[in-house]
Amino acid sequence: MRVLIVEDEPELAEAVRDGLRLAAIAADVAGDGETALELLAVNAYDIAILDRDIPGPSGDEIAKRVVASGSGTPILMLTAADRIDDKASGFELGADDYLTKPFELRELVLRLRALDRRRAHHRPPVQEIAGLRLDPFRREVYRDGRYVALTRKQFAVLEVLVAAQGGVVSAEELLERAWDENADPFTNAVRITVSALRKRLGEPWLIATVAGVGYRIDTGPAGERRG
Repeated sequence: MRVLIVEDEPELAEAVRDGLRLAAIAADVAGDGETALELLAVNAYDIAILDRDIPGPSGDEIAKRVVASGSGTPILMLTAADRIDDKASGFELGADDYLTKPFELRELVLRLRALDRRRAHHRPPVQEIAGLRLDPFRREVYRDGRYVALTRKQFAVLEVLVAAQGGVVSAEELLERAWDENADPFTNAVRITVSALRKRLGEPWLIATVAGVGYRIDTGPAGERRG
């Protein structure tokens, strides 16, 4: 999952971004409305976390534009405005969820996971494919009942691949969905991470490389799987 944090308090924004990374959620930060709109225009975010009171176009204005764009990007408003009228106006602007400051990072992560699940409501909370069982809430992966310990980045990449349900995912899409805006588009990070992930999952190889296209979860019989 990749989210955009729109927050003008640098320390809070960095703390949230670092906390989300620990939960295998890639996050970009915008400290003002103009930067937020620029990032939303060029990146496909799974969720936008909006502070309502920010410089430039306000969080309210950004929410209006996101809804008007038809992108379907869920909005979680994160703000100190905690009156019921404030919450009501936020939902009327198109917010999908509302969390007031101060807040617990764990609750934010749970709300983001719930929003992502509703956005892709056809996917069950726990996803299963080819003997893999991936639980995004507990950040646990099992293969044929065996627990597989993964790094945060490996988990993020596997989550994207599993969500594709055997479809091919390009290296560019993996870079966009599992890394943040600071990732070098010419890096070998995707290839290296997929290779390490394949080894962690063990034989027979579950992640197939489609030459010149990308990667997919191999859903064929175990004897036919190859890397």
